[in-house]
Amino acid sequence: MRLVLVGPPGAGKGTQAEFIAAHFAIPKISTGDIFRANVSGGTELGRLAKKYMDAGDLVPDEVTNAMVNDRLKQDDALAGFLLDGFPRNVAQAYELDSMLAQTESSLSVVLDLDVDHDEVVRRLSGRRTCKNCGHVWHVEYDKPKGEGVCDKCGGELYQRDDDHADTVRHRLEVYAAQTAPLIEFYGERSQLVAINALGTVEDVTERAISALTPFAD
Repeated sequence: MRLVLVGPPGAGKGTQAEFIAAHFAIPKISTGDIFRANVSGGTELGRLAKKYMDAGDLVPDEVTNAMVNDRLKQDDALAGFLLDGFPRNVAQAYELDSMLAQTESSLSVVLDLDVDHDEVVRRLSGRRTCKNCGHVWHVEYDKPKGEGVCDKCGGELYQRDDDHADTVRHRLEVYAAQTAPLIEFYGERSQLVAINALGTVEDVTERAISALTPFAD
């Protein structure tokens, strides 16, 4: 299975990617992992990307595309993969088509984790992170025993800047603007499957696997 996973911030993509990839015995490939591997490995692409990152600039699409292309050519990805974070726009979707054509393969399916934006704001703005150990709590779903204090290490809890409600709403607006055309693109090609991403992790995983099983080789 060659799978792309999409969904707004807070939809649980990272968690679901792990379970889905394990179930179908395919590697989970995220753009974040690819960037870190190239930068820490000192590859030519990693050094190029680091120049942009150190300058506070966005890494150009052509650099990201080249990193993804290199990763998809590795042996473990030749029989299938789960991509998280790529493509982010229609231009990258066409680029992915070209990458797969090099190995005479094609994309199997795109899974859209659909979740109400108000729920996303509630999920992300309620997160509190420990300054000491980094554990993440939630003011509604996973409360620490003492307000503002981490149960694990006693460290101080704080709200990250990108978890503030206004920031989350802005991130959702950016996601919608970038991804809506991508979802329409794959929908028109009958490659899109959407599932409800509300509920327990186990429930969402069960829905995802059920929706994806018909696309497994």
